[in-house]
Amino acid sequence: MRESAERSGGRMTIELQSYVQQPAPPRIPVATTITNVVATLRGSTTPERVYVVSGHYDSRCSDPLDATKDAPGADDDASGVAVAMELARVMATRRPGATIVFAAVAGEEQGLFGARHMATRFKTAGTNVQAMFTNDIVGSSRADDGTRDPRTIRLFAEGVPTSETPAQAEIRRSVGGENDSPSRQLARFVRSVAENDATGMSVRVIYRRDRYLRGGDHIPFLEQGYPAARFTEPHEDYAHQHQDVRVENGKQFGDLPEFCDFPFIARVARVNAATLWSLATAPGAPEDVRIRTNQLTNDTDLVWRRGSDPDLAGYEVVWRETTEADWTHSIGVGDKTEAKVDLSKDNVFFGVRAVGKNGRRGPVAFPTPLS
Repeated sequence: MRESAERSGGRMTIELQSYVQQPAPPRIPVATTITNVVATLRGSTTPERVYVVSGHYDSRCSDPLDATKDAPGADDDASGVAVAMELARVMATRRPGATIVFAAVAGEEQGLFGARHMATRFKTAGTNVQAMFTNDIVGSSRADDGTRDPRTIRLFAEGVPTSETPAQAEIRRSVGGENDSPSRQLARFVRSVAENDATGMSVRVIYRRDRYLRGGDHIPFLEQGYPAARFTEPHEDYAHQHQDVRVENGKQFGDLPEFCDFPFIARVARVNAATLWSLATAPGAPEDVRIRTNQLTNDTDLVWRRGSDPDLAGYEVVWRETTEADWTHSIGVGDKTEAKVDLSKDNVFFGVRAVGKNGRRGPVAFPTPLS
């Protein structure tokens, strides 16, 4: 990371973000120093808007408290750390409009400790983190049955927000917003910018916070109310993660580099690069987007607050049928903060997104009621 920062002209800074984690049974039995490696590339026009990408550099063997056996951790999660490091290397000499943070965090296997420390620090400082992605287990395209899917990456995105308050839950239930969390809007954005010839990849969005009953470093960011999602390979091989290195009945166990698919990891990095660069060079998601509800009508009045992006050109209203997974229609409304659409809010879902002078569109913001 420091080598990358040396080529940035002073725009990238490196921090060893350390703290002492007190015992947290069962996986942290003694006080332990946890250190995140954080590279921050400051934005040139809207540095207060922040996007985070991470992998975790800690690893484990079969017993998470075994501190003596070899735990190479190639797929889980040197692959994700490699993605974050490569993005830092490539982007260090470039000038994104917004700030991008590239992180290698620790303590994931013991309970997401490093990521939780980083997310809490961002929240305490009032940092405007508009998206966070963790790359965790992105090293192989081969499933446990030997089949390969080298052109697909999964993206896990939650529906009901982890940080939702009871009042927010009541609004969500009343408008039917279960599929329109900020993280779902983020996932839709990823597909729109990262499925192309340059990446050679398909993004399979999974409508879950994470794998079944499992978790990753995006969850502490979700807990703080930040939009976040997880990239993971299409099918996992459990013989090559969380396993002691050994041969059993002629089968090799252990998370060894020989089981990684390096061209696949490179394509995953391209998906991340396309996403982060598109986010950091487009306007941010609109704020305070509302639908007026003081009158019962068969059209829809939307209002929002104008963003402060210097390159902001205007806005688009988007909509879709309630049974559609992604936005299907859009209309430009110019540099305004309100729009009337001749469609009933009862029948479709609406959203608003900003458009930059460079033509790039930011993520959609889902409206809430305005009485």
